[in-house]
Amino acid sequence: MSHSELNDTGSKKAPCAITGRARPKRDLVALDTMRPSLADRIRQDHPELAADALISRAEIARYRAIYVEELLQAEHGEFTDLDRQVAESIAAQDTIAENVEEEYDDRRSLGEILSDHLASFGGSWKFLISFALVLVVWIAWNYVRGDGAFDPFPFILLNLVLSCLAAVQAPIIMMSQNRQESKDRLRAYNDYRVNLKAELEIRHLHEKIDHLISKQWQRLAEIQQLQLEIMQEKRLR
Repeated sequence: MSHSELNDTGSKKAPCAITGRARPKRDLVALDTMRPSLADRIRQDHPELAADALISRAEIARYRAIYVEELLQAEHGEFTDLDRQVAESIAAQDTIAENVEEEYDDRRSLGEILSDHLASFGGSWKFLISFALVLVVWIAWNYVRGDGAFDPFPFILLNLVLSCLAAVQAPIIMMSQNRQESKDRLRAYNDYRVNLKAELEIRHLHEKIDHLISKQWQRLAEIQQLQLEIMQEKRLR
């Protein structure tokens, strides 16, 4: 590689104003282009930084996590594990939404799967219709057979079967409902994380838009001032 090629390669890198490490220029962001709140937080630790100081995206992500952590702690009075997950997700720019249904279903044991299916079948029209048919056939068969029936009137065996069925079905349905409540809690937990992250992202987006609009107005004012100066110079000539 020639000396000119080395110079060209080196010119594509610049040091980070915080760490001092050389980084590609596409990985560096000027301090004055950041959100004011994030730039102010960086200046708290590094007040000597100039407005055009270049900072690596890794350091920006680290300070973004610190800023979100301090913001949540100031609003909630404490920094919980849920807040930490949201802060890390914002810093890493990762998605935080999860499919609670699939993850919860994957953790079910064989007994829990059977109880869910039994509870689902016990609360359906299939169960009611089939159970009514069994009752009708049972009563009709034993009524027609009379004294030779295996369960003559008043159908004592049928009452025992119904009692046992109710005694077994009730805890199965309760187990399924308890798992449904656990799933609802996980879903609410995931919704809260997503909503909290969305709220913080929207707040940051508003700050960034306001900052960009303010800079655009400043540039337009400067351009207008230059145009007025040019027009005045032309008139003097």
